[in-house]
This record gives sequence, structure tokens and C-alpha cells, in this order.
Amino acid sequence: MGRRFFGTDGIRGLTNAAPMTADIAMRVGMAAGAHFLRGDHKHRVVVGKDTRLSGYMLENAIVAGFTSVGMDVVQVGPMPTPAVAMLTRSMRADLGVMISASHNPYQDNGIKLFGPDGFKLSDDDEIKIEALLASEPELALPNDIGRARRIEDARGRYIHAVKQSLPEHVRLDGLKIVIDCANGAAYNTTPTALWELGASVTAIGVNPNGRNINDGCGSTALGQLRERVVFEQADIGIALDGDADRLIVVDEQGDVVDGDQIMALIGSVWNTAGLLRGGGVVATIMSNLGLERHLQGQGLMLVRTGVGDRYVLEQMRKGGFNVGGEQSGHMILTDHATTGDGTVAALQVLAALVESGKKASELLHQFDPVPQLLKNVRYKKGSAPLEDDSVKRAIEDATRDLDGEGRLVIRASGTEPLIRVMAEGDNADRVTQVVDRVCEAVEKAAA
Repeated sequence: MGRRFFGTDGIRGLTNAAPMTADIAMRVGMAAGAHFLRGDHKHRVVVGKDTRLSGYMLENAIVAGFTSVGMDVVQVGPMPTPAVAMLTRSMRADLGVMISASHNPYQDNGIKLFGPDGFKLSDDDEIKIEALLASEPELALPNDIGRARRIEDARGRYIHAVKQSLPEHVRLDGLKIVIDCANGAAYNTTPTALWELGASVTAIGVNPNGRNINDGCGSTALGQLRERVVFEQADIGIALDGDADRLIVVDEQGDVVDGDQIMALIGSVWNTAGLLRGGGVVATIMSNLGLERHLQGQGLMLVRTGVGDRYVLEQMRKGGFNVGGEQSGHMILTDHATTGDGTVAALQVLAALVESGKKASELLHQFDPVPQLLKNVRYKKGSAPLEDDSVKRAIEDATRDLDGEGRLVIRASGTEPLIRVMAEGDNADRVTQVVDRVCEAVEKAAA
């Protein structure tokens, strides 16, 4: 069965347009609830959300769906995605739900599902839920309808959990940090955790109003953070996205440090400490060739996957790795979390900063990136520009031009109608020419 609703990271779209309507959210609750009604115990689902205005509507709808098929619901309010995953497992719930569109603007929203182990659902589970969406659900008898309740200490539970990921001997006293929470789900949790660990914290992006999530702030809009780090003469800046599963860092000079450099740092530090498992790091096809060369220089490997943190995690679990992530900032550290957790990853960076005694600009520059260029071409839904013969020829020509001295990656976005064209190689001019030619061919085919 083809996927109609689920993409690379759950279900996502423009609010009040299919598939992100209250009606479909309720049906997802019914279908997912029915799929996880296994055994004769009282079934429970944990539901969290970020700070989008539409979260109220979708939360109420999905709660109605779950309770209608007999599942009890625990509502935790605005919480980071990794917090929902952690609470799902710690509360012995059958299912976890995060209502969020991650780094997207407030007009979008999404639904991410976690299994009882705290990991995102498998393809098989999602396909089965898709099938149930097309059928009439078996509703609970009146006496078996589920109950819904809110718990007030969810934030405290998560803050305590992430603090445990910092090595016990490490203190953040005297460290001056600027944290940008993107007016999103971590607006309360991450600044509090850093403060409790002794850091001097300046927090921005912590005044959500339902419409300002990711708006000129957070991991996808770093200008405000860069300026504030320099102005405050801070040691480091930390940027999260709307649901706090991504991390991007800014050093004391205001320079941006992406996920590749963060993976290189954590992988190297953990390897030296004897903590790294799997013999390397897992990343996607979008990670810079410089990261691969850096790891190889330490006798470590870089295992690449398709784009999407779920595919990174699948490979990590399959190969026994405990460090993985994406250039865009998803950091998965399975010793401490079952999904990407920007706060946990930030604490590992801060621990390395404290123990090294170096400035962030020195510590976080682990390798020289190979020239890399990524451009996006928007196309109309329903069209298939990558199937056009002229685009195929352009890709073949570009691959020949790189001639083994670089990489060309062409892919359709899993969340937006975009074709992403990326090339990298030691010759920056050649990389630019290759990307521009392929983009031009895609634009013509998409017109």
C-alpha cells in the first residue's frame, strides 16, 4: 500500500488542509489507538505538542480519537519531542504522540508517533495505521471509553532526565550561554536545565504566542543568536528548533557550527573516552565529505543513510552505533535518548568545552569542510521533474564533471514539494557550476 499520509517524519502539512485537519487527526488517533490495543491491560498514550496555535485544535481532536477506541490519554502540554519519547517509555505507555511541524512555520503542523519503547514507529507500523485510516474504526463500548488527564510535572521529569546525561564530574559554573529556543517547545525546559547545572543563561526565543515559533529565531534563523552571543560576550550560543530535536551551535565569535562539526566533536570525544560504539558515526548522504575524511583519520567510519533522522536511527540500532545525526542538527545519542534531542546533544558539547579549557571557536572547528552547495527547486505537487529525460541527462553530465572528485546528491524532500540539489568537491567553482546546471534543468522541467 502506498503512503498517503506518512512522510519521512510522521504526518505534516498546512493546518486546516488535508492531511492536517481536525477530522484526520481524530482518525489518526482512532487508527493508531486501534493498532496498539494489544493485550488485556489498560492502554495509555502520551500526547505532547509544541507552541503552535493549531496545537490546541489538533490535540483535542486526537485525544477524542484515542479515547473513542478505549485508550487513556496523558496530556503533557508543550514539551520537546524527545521529552514525549522519554515519557512514553518511562510511563509504560503503549504509544506516544508529538503534535509538531518541527522547524516549519506556525501555519504548518504535524503528528509524530512513538512506540512503547520510545522510538519512532517503523515503516511497517505506519503502513498498518495507514490501512486502518481507510476503514471504519471499532469504537469502544460506553463503559470502555478512555479517560484523559493532564500531568503537571512533565517538564520537571524531562529536565531531571536530561541533566543526568551530563557527566557527574562536569559543572557549568561560570559558563556564559545564550540559548535560542525558537519560541517553541523547549522555551521553559532547556534554559531551566542549563541554569540548574550552574550556567549563566541568557534566553531568547522564549515568549511563544502561537504564531512566532521559528519566526526569525531558532536553528533555522541564527542571526539574532549570533548577534546576542557577541554582544553578551558569551562563551557559546545554542539554537534549538520548534520541537527541540535539533541543535545548531554558535561559537563565541558568532560563527555557526553545524551538525557535522558537532558529530565530529562528540564522536571524537567519546572515542577517546572509550564510549563510542559501532566503530564510527552514522550520518546521512547530505553530511560533508570533510566529516568522513576527519573520522577516517582517527580510524573511524562514517556510515551514510538516506535523509531523515529515522533512517539514521535505524542504521544505528542495526549496527550498534551510539552517535548519529544530520548536518541540519538532529543529534541522536542513544546512550541518553531514543530520538534526536537538542538539549542532550548541547550538554555533551558543553561538557567537552568545559573539560578542554578551549574556546568554542577552537574546539568546535574539528575539520575543514569540503566546498558544498545545496539549492532547492520548488515544483508543483503531482509533477515528477526527476523523471524528465532532460533532468536525467543533466544529472549524468554533472556526475561525469565531478569524475570521482566529489559527490552529487539529488533528492525530493519528504516534507515539502522541493527538489534538493547538492554537490560537493574540492573545486568550489566546479561544484557551483554543477549545481546551477542541474537546478536549471529541474526548473525547466517543473515549469
